[in-house]
Amino acid sequence: MTQPKYPTKVTIYTDGGTNPNPGPGGWGAILLYEDKNGKHERELKGRENKTTNNRMEITAMLEGLKALKRPVNVIVYTDSKYLKDSIGNWDNGKSCQPFGWVIGWEAQGWAKRKGPLKNVDLWKALIKECKKQKSITVRWVRGHSGNLYNERCDELATKAMLEIDWDWKTVEESIMDTD
Repeated sequence: MTQPKYPTKVTIYTDGGTNPNPGPGGWGAILLYEDKNGKHERELKGRENKTTNNRMEITAMLEGLKALKRPVNVIVYTDSKYLKDSIGNWDNGKSCQPFGWVIGWEAQGWAKRKGPLKNVDLWKALIKECKKQKSITVRWVRGHSGNLYNERCDELATKAMLEIDWDWKTVEESIMDTD
């Protein structure tokens, strides 16, 4: 069987983190796909000087999806249950079973029963990217348990975080900010 000219399925592993939280952070994503030229891996990483762990987890998936050039079937692996449960699965641009929490948050004007929702900018951008794909299945993988690609994403996120031009005043402010 010949491979298609362009990939029809892409697997994306993601991870993000900060040290401390909140503080400087990094994210990593690995895209795995196959086309007429064989099997491919593409690594992505990025950083922010003042952020949170959840923002980096969301950003890793967002940037992984943004790297796709055309609609495909996507499987995303994350070690963040928050991300998995929040975004849910997608089919033909629509949320499907199991539905993610974002559907309720969006319907409630981006609020939770207990107050304002954090990271609305990223959730809106992530939904926009999810709607572009044929399907998205999000699966949870236990972090730091020996999964090769999850471990590599953690390394990418850590490397990106360490590349930060440390602004110690910002770090100190983030540590002292207790709300």
